[in-house]
Amino acid sequence: MANLKEIRNRISSIGSTMKITSAMKMVSAAKLKKAQDAIVHMRPYSNKLTELLQNLSATLDSDDGGEFTVQRDIKKVLIVAITSNRGLCGGFNSSIVKEAVRMAKETYAGKEVSFLTIGKKGNDILSKQYTIYNFESNLFDDLTFENTTPFAEDLMEQFVTGNFDRIDLVYNRFKNAATQIVTQEQYLPIVSSEEADDAGTDYIFEPNKEDIVKGLIPKSLKMQLYKALRDSYASEHGARMTAMHKATDNATELRDDLLLVYNKARQAAITNEILEIVGGAEALNN
Repeated sequence: MANLKEIRNRISSIGSTMKITSAMKMVSAAKLKKAQDAIVHMRPYSNKLTELLQNLSATLDSDDGGEFTVQRDIKKVLIVAITSNRGLCGGFNSSIVKEAVRMAKETYAGKEVSFLTIGKKGNDILSKQYTIYNFESNLFDDLTFENTTPFAEDLMEQFVTGNFDRIDLVYNRFKNAATQIVTQEQYLPIVSSEEADDAGTDYIFEPNKEDIVKGLIPKSLKMQLYKALRDSYASEHGARMTAMHKATDNATELRDDLLLVYNKARQAAITNEILEIVGGAEALNN
């Protein structure tokens, strides 16, 4: 059994760790509230815009925006892997890296696969195995629609010019603080809605179809990327809050166990001292 001083040092060390994990939990909880509100409020707009775009995409031709719907033979693929800049968030980053690697090895086996890594954690791992088209780590410092727009515009340009035949997003979709869903989403080319023909929706365009669609497609693609980043940002803080909560609970349990061991060891030491005193007194009497 470890001596009392060693046990006291371990209890003190665990207490310091508890303070850190508890503080990180509170910080993530505060950030999560704001991030959660942002993604929950923008989802209805983003989903409706995507639905409208998919319904219209079947009627497009190359002159009015159909360059974003062109289905080419897939030779070059770009996977946008969205992770975080910091760790201590459970399996948040590893799940994205695993899905991205699975896609590269299985879904796009035999294709030329490159990565756009958003977040340091994903880049640190993927850059060792695959070609990195671009890397960004500062977006989450000030995550706004305006700051994400240049990346969306670059992705659209890379697809239209033929540098990539397929672009996919891989990110954690926020469900709640304890649950993040790994999501693989086709970004380009735009997927037509299979239900559009069955629904038979007839749109009235004002002033004209071409102008509306040309403005709608880029805006929708920008919004799709922004939503994915917002989802990932909220998921990160939810995952970190949950991980730090579990870490604090585990540290508390370990500290309590060590306190029990410490008290037992201290009681045993006191008992031994008493026995030694009694034994010495008996020896003197004899």
